[in-house]
Amino acid sequence: MTVQVLLIEDDPSLARGLVDNFRAEGWEVRHVSHGDQALQTLEKTRPDLVILDILLPGRSGLDILREMRSAGETVPVLMLTAKGEVVDRVVGLELGADDYLPKPFALQELLARVRALLRRSANGNADKETLEVRELTLGNVHFDFQSFTATGPEGLLDLTPYDIQTFKVLAEHRGELVRRLDIVEEVSGMDSLATARTVDNHIVSLRRALGDDPRRPRWIHTVRGEGYRLAIV
Repeated sequence: MTVQVLLIEDDPSLARGLVDNFRAEGWEVRHVSHGDQALQTLEKTRPDLVILDILLPGRSGLDILREMRSAGETVPVLMLTAKGEVVDRVVGLELGADDYLPKPFALQELLARVRALLRRSANGNADKETLEVRELTLGNVHFDFQSFTATGPEGLLDLTPYDIQTFKVLAEHRGELVRRLDIVEEVSGMDSLATARTVDNHIVSLRRALGDDPRRPRWIHTVRGEGYRLAIV
């Protein structure tokens, strides 16, 4: 089923760029630029995700969010805030926003946060597609994702919990491309200091433990400029 996104943003150049990029992801997008149009459009479109600016003509984003949650609307909401507006961000989270992103922002971070919210929403449904993996054996290495340990023929391997959590994310999406920023969000949270380079370092450790040649990998494949894919096992 195609993802439906409702974008509530009054900056025409920003909105145009976001709409183009969301459509490039294969998502359907409805855009409104005036706060007074938001709730009516929400009721008509029933989106999977709302991206909501705080500063809008007409109703503010905070007023819109307050009315949504008061009416029992549970759709995930990502709020866009002006840089440095800490009070607005705190109020937005207290009103029921699921995440926030201060302007200006990097497109890839926005997309990573949107994907994370969509995954969380899907995982909350009874028909969720991603099955939690509790353990996995690959080659001669056994991963236990409950104790966050990895064991080889000679005993415990020198892998950190973050290394193993990174592998767990790949294992739960094996056969699929998992983007670096998505791994950061899953493992450390977007508010951490972790970066795409941090993910690369975890992959180096995992490949070393598995004996996976990075030039001709058997298990963990690099998708250049994007992320990693674990071979289906």
